[in-house]
Amino acid sequence: MTKTASALRLAAVTGAASAALLALSPAAAQESGGGHTVTIGLGAQAMPQYPGANSYSIYPMPIFGFRREGAPMPFIAQDQGVGFGFLGQDSRFNVGPSFRLRAKRQEQDVGARVGDVGFTIEAGGFVELYPARSLRLRGDVRQGLTGHKGLVGDLSADLIIRDEQTYIFSIGPRARWGDRDFTRAYFGVTPAAALTSGLPAFQPRSGFYSAGVMAGLTYRLGGNWGMRAYAGYDRLINDAADSPIVHNFGSRDQFSGGAGLFLEFNVGGHRR
Repeated sequence: MTKTASALRLAAVTGAASAALLALSPAAAQESGGGHTVTIGLGAQAMPQYPGANSYSIYPMPIFGFRREGAPMPFIAQDQGVGFGFLGQDSRFNVGPSFRLRAKRQEQDVGARVGDVGFTIEAGGFVELYPARSLRLRGDVRQGLTGHKGLVGDLSADLIIRDEQTYIFSIGPRARWGDRDFTRAYFGVTPAAALTSGLPAFQPRSGFYSAGVMAGLTYRLGGNWGMRAYAGYDRLINDAADSPIVHNFGSRDQFSGGAGLFLEFNVGGHRR
């Protein structure tokens, strides 16, 4: 599968999953007699080809949203898993499902015969808390159902500055964790791979593999149009930073960023 086809597949699956989850969420079922605001858009984002890579690929950045008409724009971090809160957007405490997709890593992407990691669908859940309106704490845990088949987790905290219906700016730290299946899929070198690649055998342990920061901006441009942009930086740590793959073919510094336009429109409800 080419990189373009893989990117389109990621966008299509992510978009379909986002739309389906938003439509089926409990929040969508609330106040069925009132209208709702739908947000839909698309952008482009640059991300490492795989965890630990020093090369980047351009992927589509789908933008979706669904809220009660008249409700303020919700805060969404671009790096969080796709999902919804069971308790609705206005709850200070929430839990719900979390999904994420990862593109396939091929040996030619690395430049050494260290094995492929298949296209991954991660499924799990999240818990989040707003100790204050301007601060969100969140944790995600997901299991790889395909591809790396490992267990991963993300911890995040976001300072949120907003002007209700005009803009939302956020910035905060990130910490990412993976079990042995995940870290060995992306950072490990098996004895067999060591013989063919010339790299030393390496078996990383489970643990936090990166720490960083993410900033985002959602801004209404006027009318029904708006834009969303983000920039992130992660630094590989612990066993991931010591991986021969990273030392010889990758980078400990992982950057990401993207921007896109979206359109909002109202559906349902009663009009006079």
